[in-house]
Amino acid sequence: MASPSGSGNERSWPPTEARRIVVTHRLPLRAEPNPDAPHGFDFSIDPDALPLQLSRGLPSPVVFVGTLPSAAASIPASEDIAADLLARFSCSPVFIAAGLHKDFYDGFCKHYLWPMVHYLLPLTPSSRRGGLSFSAELYRAYLTANTQFADRIFELLSPDEDLVFIHDYHLWALPTILRHKSPRARIGFFLHSPFPTSELFRAIPVREDLLRALLNADVVGFHTYDYARHFLSSCSRLLGLSNHSRRGYIGIDYFGRKVVVKILSVGVDMGQLRGVLSSPETAAKAKEIATKYAGRQLLLGVDDVDMFKGVGLKLSAMEKLLESRTELRGQVVLVQINNPARSLGGDIDTVRAEVLATRDRINTRFGLPGYDPIVMIDDPLPMHEKLAFYTSADICIVTAVRDGLNRTPYIYTVCRQEGPIASGVLGVPRESAIVVSEFVGCSPSLSGAIRVNPWNLDDVAEAMGSAVRMNDKERQMRQEKHYRYVITHDVAYWARSLDEDLQRACRDHTSMNMLSVGLSMSFRNVVLGPNFQKLSPGHINPAYLRTGERLILLDYDGTMIPQGLITRAPSQEVIRILNELCSDPKNTIFVVSGRKKDELADWFAPCERLGISAEHGYFTRWGRDSPWESSKLAVDFDWKNIAEPVMEHYADATDGSYIEVKETALVWHYEEADPDFGSCQAKELQDHLRNVLAKEPVSVKSGHQIVEVNPQGVGKGVSVQNLIATMGARGSMPDFILCVGDDRSDEDMFAAITIPTSGSVFPESAEIFACTVGNKPSLAKYYLDDPSDVLKMLQGLVDSPTEHPVASQHQVFEDSLE
Repeated sequence: MASPSGSGNERSWPPTEARRIVVTHRLPLRAEPNPDAPHGFDFSIDPDALPLQLSRGLPSPVVFVGTLPSAAASIPASEDIAADLLARFSCSPVFIAAGLHKDFYDGFCKHYLWPMVHYLLPLTPSSRRGGLSFSAELYRAYLTANTQFADRIFELLSPDEDLVFIHDYHLWALPTILRHKSPRARIGFFLHSPFPTSELFRAIPVREDLLRALLNADVVGFHTYDYARHFLSSCSRLLGLSNHSRRGYIGIDYFGRKVVVKILSVGVDMGQLRGVLSSPETAAKAKEIATKYAGRQLLLGVDDVDMFKGVGLKLSAMEKLLESRTELRGQVVLVQINNPARSLGGDIDTVRAEVLATRDRINTRFGLPGYDPIVMIDDPLPMHEKLAFYTSADICIVTAVRDGLNRTPYIYTVCRQEGPIASGVLGVPRESAIVVSEFVGCSPSLSGAIRVNPWNLDDVAEAMGSAVRMNDKERQMRQEKHYRYVITHDVAYWARSLDEDLQRACRDHTSMNMLSVGLSMSFRNVVLGPNFQKLSPGHINPAYLRTGERLILLDYDGTMIPQGLITRAPSQEVIRILNELCSDPKNTIFVVSGRKKDELADWFAPCERLGISAEHGYFTRWGRDSPWESSKLAVDFDWKNIAEPVMEHYADATDGSYIEVKETALVWHYEEADPDFGSCQAKELQDHLRNVLAKEPVSVKSGHQIVEVNPQGVGKGVSVQNLIATMGARGSMPDFILCVGDDRSDEDMFAAITIPTSGSVFPESAEIFACTVGNKPSLAKYYLDDPSDVLKMLQGLVDSPTEHPVASQHQVFEDSLE
């Protein structure tokens, strides 16, 4: 690869070009000890390294960030080494101390997080086979290591130009840490392991941290829809986030940012494979293998040695095949190539011992002079020898019980199509057979493979027998189908697609107004309007003091009291503050809520001068002793006879849901239902109601875990306009308007007082404060964090220093304050 030149100042190199920064646990380097070398090692690019393959198809220049090869891990941190490797190989090393790296990688990554995402609960008896219970100390080490990665990336990063591609669970926390350092960073994260079902993911103590970390990326990638579906379900169940699909893209709205969910499996590096397959060494080894196993069908397995690859199950299935099909004894050979273990531990030793014992038992039972049914290769093989076995094998077998992708069948397909053949005759039709576990990520894309449940040994043995008996024509058809997919979905195609999606997801980054919120792993960026800011006493109190006619509009649930309380009645503090505000003759105070009028009237009975706008403004009263006024709309409520039976059907079918019957509306609540099922039912109910009520004068709306049917022309926005018009007609047009709310229905109020329309009736010079609760995208210009902040703000208005009260022209009530 081309090596950039530079002085070692990573931030300034290259000065103008946008780069792709590929971040993985290890750099794509080899390190050979050399006492005469400047740093004690000779470094070179490792052509077989996965990070190098993952960069195929990305526009140049590409910079790699990761730790040094394990052989050179003891090198002390040195910016001279960092500058040298960056200049020569476009590799920027992260120096992690040996003890920290052991806790980070062997401790948290390989013996907690990795088993968890592969469906192994650490507190079950099977934890003796691998996995540790959660350790807060190891998790801190994990975060510390991820922070060191973020520091190195930040030194390189030009956030408005560069794209950062973070790979796999070792760096799961990195998007949050990097986003904290660089809010506008363009971050893609691809998880190469499975994402477990939400039922299992919920058992992780730091589950919210991990979910928020992925949501702090702009694009989150998975190999299969199953893994993406589990991620989306976890976001729904644990964070209450919904997702949407538009034009083939799945997205999640996360505090004003749209997080794109990418589904595409990583292909093979065709250039690398073709280069090795065309070498004389590969041809010679393939000929040697063909000669050695002539007259026998060769079955091949290539796996890491760990508890999830199902090597022991594969061998046991082979044993069953030889038991039931005696004619195959001496005719079939399973060559099992074991890749070097990626971590150390008793679990790895146990798996290896069991596999070796199973091999010995099978060879003892069914071996013949000059024939062993199981040939196991434990020593590391050079790439050309491994590909020679792929080329020579009649059948490829993958029986992993859980795997992120597993590219073994893809590599096998390419080798069978383009590798050297024993006969040396050109134009010979290529054929293959694949037996693959249904629990690996590559399975959905291999439509011609024989899919098996690896736990069912009879099923796997039968599949092996079927593959052995398969005729050449059928093998050719399956090979052609697989080869077409593999060559059109290689790793370069995957990288280009990921790059394009990340560019698309980040195209508005430079114009976004971002607010940083939260500490540590709860950190997030909130995308706000250009003038959005927190409402402070300095903003509102001076305007409050200098104005003479004030209108204060307050939502109730989520604004004056927190959501989720069992007792929803207002506290004594709320009642006191409202009464103190109402005691000022300049003030007109209204609670504007979707709740029933009788419920609100009962709760706020102690507030004599408080106005109430109930059921989204259909009913209004200006004080406790004033009559209720209803909307002037001529409304026929016969539509309830149509809508209520439909809602009852969904309430019966959805455990935890219920119907709220109001005088003017019907509401279906599903906050207590299963989040996924409730959301699905809500969408179906909404479509159903819109269909049956298409000719009725109503609107069907969805809100926070509700589906509501209201008369058309009724809403909080209309209610606010009517209140202002009525005040103007009474000679007390407000010159100060404060409107506070927290949900979607309150956006109508904000629009009514901030977006000029032909129906606007208040003076342009009025002091207007539209304030949403919770720092989130809104039409409001201001925000407060939670209901407690709302009460503090209102108390601040009460306590504002004032001169002697001056009687207001605004007299809503016949009596006046003394």
